[in-house]
Amino acid sequence: MTHTDAAAPAPASTATGLTTAEVAERVARGQVNDVPVRSSRGVGEIVRANVFTRFNAIIGVLWLIMLVVAPIQDSLFGFVILANTGIGIIQEWRAKKTLDSLAVIGEARPTVRRDGIAVEVSTSALVLDDLIEIGPGDKIVVDGVCVEADSLEIDESLLTGESDPVVKHPGDAVMSGSFVVAGGGAFRATKVGREAYAAQLAEEASRFTLVHSELRSGISTILKYVTWMMIPAAVGLVITQLFVKQNDLGDSVARTVGGIVPMVPEGLVLLTSVAFAIGVIRLGRKQCLVQELPAIEGLARVDTVCLDKTGTLTEGGMDVTEVRSLNGCDETYVRQVLGALGESDPRPNASLQAIIDAFPDADDWRCTMSLPFSSARKYSGATFSEGDGETSTWLLGAPDVLLTADDPALAETERLNEQGLRVLLLARAARDLDDPEVARGAGATALVVLEQRLRPDAADTLRYFAEQNVHAKVISGDNAVSVGAVAAKLGLDARTVDARRLPAGRDDMGRALDEATVFGRVTPQQKRDMVGALQSRGRTVAMTGDGVNDVLALKDADIGVAMGSGSEATRAVAQIVLLNNSFATLPSVVAEGRRVIGNITRVATLFLVKTVYSVLLALLVVCWQVEYPFLPRHLTLLSTLTIGVPAFFLALAPNRERARPHFVRRVMRYSIPGGVLAGAATFVTYLLARHHYTGAGALDAETSAATLTLFLISMWVLAIIARPYTWWRVALVASMGAAFLVVLVVPWLQDFFALKLVGVTMPWIAVGIAVAAAAALEFLWKWVDRRFPA
Repeated sequence: MTHTDAAAPAPASTATGLTTAEVAERVARGQVNDVPVRSSRGVGEIVRANVFTRFNAIIGVLWLIMLVVAPIQDSLFGFVILANTGIGIIQEWRAKKTLDSLAVIGEARPTVRRDGIAVEVSTSALVLDDLIEIGPGDKIVVDGVCVEADSLEIDESLLTGESDPVVKHPGDAVMSGSFVVAGGGAFRATKVGREAYAAQLAEEASRFTLVHSELRSGISTILKYVTWMMIPAAVGLVITQLFVKQNDLGDSVARTVGGIVPMVPEGLVLLTSVAFAIGVIRLGRKQCLVQELPAIEGLARVDTVCLDKTGTLTEGGMDVTEVRSLNGCDETYVRQVLGALGESDPRPNASLQAIIDAFPDADDWRCTMSLPFSSARKYSGATFSEGDGETSTWLLGAPDVLLTADDPALAETERLNEQGLRVLLLARAARDLDDPEVARGAGATALVVLEQRLRPDAADTLRYFAEQNVHAKVISGDNAVSVGAVAAKLGLDARTVDARRLPAGRDDMGRALDEATVFGRVTPQQKRDMVGALQSRGRTVAMTGDGVNDVLALKDADIGVAMGSGSEATRAVAQIVLLNNSFATLPSVVAEGRRVIGNITRVATLFLVKTVYSVLLALLVVCWQVEYPFLPRHLTLLSTLTIGVPAFFLALAPNRERARPHFVRRVMRYSIPGGVLAGAATFVTYLLARHHYTGAGALDAETSAATLTLFLISMWVLAIIARPYTWWRVALVASMGAAFLVVLVVPWLQDFFALKLVGVTMPWIAVGIAVAAAAALEFLWKWVDRRFPA
């Protein structure tokens, strides 16, 4: 008996579902499941996020001032910002399109009964009072009331925190966000759209998010420090250039702006966004859906991967290779029982599907009661009325669970498991199926031997993780010996443990997990506990899986990876979904994450060296009461050649270096000494040039000498950051140097950038200071590596 909503009466027939007319009527009333499935930010949000930033506001105001008071070449930095913003918007929009298209492929499609026919529809096409069919692994997508239940068990732990499955009967409420662990049935939708429980929980969340990322939060921390450094330096610079020196207004404003603009690491956030976006696009081409963007970064930091055997190391399908009768049972009769058991489950798992394929159903057998398979129980069962009127109850499941420890059939099972074969026991129960101890006293009837299909790419993937010093832990509900044999075939060091003998305490379990590689007979709750135990020992854990028994562990792991063909529940909680079901895609995700993190760490150093020397130069100018040595055009040229262009290529280059923590510390320990050295050397050159040059045009000559020193030091910073060298890295550094040389020798470029080296003595002094600073930089960074290891 079902209860109905006051807002809308249930249709007359709950067995056949809504009619087409009733569906149309509800759509017209707006009673549809219209919660937007957002895999990415909207175009408007992308534009706002890239345009309306703190530093764009600062740069924009300075740019408008420069357009009024100075030549166009001193306003070039503004056009660079426009180009950067445009690139950021375009790349993120491309990533959005990739995510959206992949999200449609990976979207859950619930089965609804309409006009008496079961059809698959999109989640957004559900309407109020729809009759939705559910089975193992299905996610409850809207709130409702159970109408049909066949041993239906639902896990509500993601909503309530209670790990035990809840048995549902007709009339019981079901909540969106829970999932089916055993049995099947149907429920009527009573709340859809934003009224559904899970929708209310998720209303504030968007899948596309750049939060909870060490890289992102680290850059935010750095930008906060930069803002505080900029304020006093900029105020002092304004006072010095406009009031103390009493220079021409246009020139004073230009030099003031020239001092403030390079303090802003404007391209750093852009390059981080672009690197992430391109990572999403690259992975999208490999049918890998990144549901949360930081997952790319997170998987690169992983040092332990927990692998579910079935569906990850092995393919989903199996084949029955042999049936061994026990205790003198007739093999023909055993085959009849197996065929009837296969027919009794409307949603068979992979093992039962292999039995269905191998044994035809006995037409004259009728199932009167069934017990669906559960990962916690490790067996399924059914009661039959046989053709001759006799009633029998049968169990099919793990031999070591159904049999006592001294049963001789276990020795035979052990031998088969050692060959990597999966073995199920068919047993005749002596108790009723609804007895909590139905397995007690069951009589062994036959062993069903199944052969699992190894994934052809699994061995190579495990080898990759071993080479990258990522520990693989195989965690399976199957027999430990069988799982160990499969792992050994794939080249994994198979130190095997039966999870039933694992200690319960987190510390003790953690030590046991460190010592072994393969774990069998693991319950869903144990999988979750094992992930927690590894995390408590400082491990960054990724969990892969495709079955409903993996959901809890996937949710708790640092990174959850689900197969596209897996259950709706696993896809819903995972951060990464492998839509092509290929375990071999994982190394690509790891490599992509390492590329992003390693390269952003490199280029962040470039940007922040510039910020540090810009702030230092501003403070030195204030203290010495002199003109700021550079116009905006000089620093635009330097930034473009030593940071902007090279950083773009370096940020997108291959990088297999393992991701390391403490991003801010690792960047700042290079940036601060590098920036201080570059700023001090440049200011020494500038002061020497002020004493060397006199008369008209002296300031331009002084600026040119200081620019030469700063460029050469910045080039050396770039040369260090670009290591280890490859042909294209050498070509990149060399081409930037050649471009600066062209500016120095082509007359109209000299005039455009106000750069002209005067005489011979001072330019060579500038080169000498730069060489000395470069040598000091090499020594200083090596000392920092030893003194402050990352």
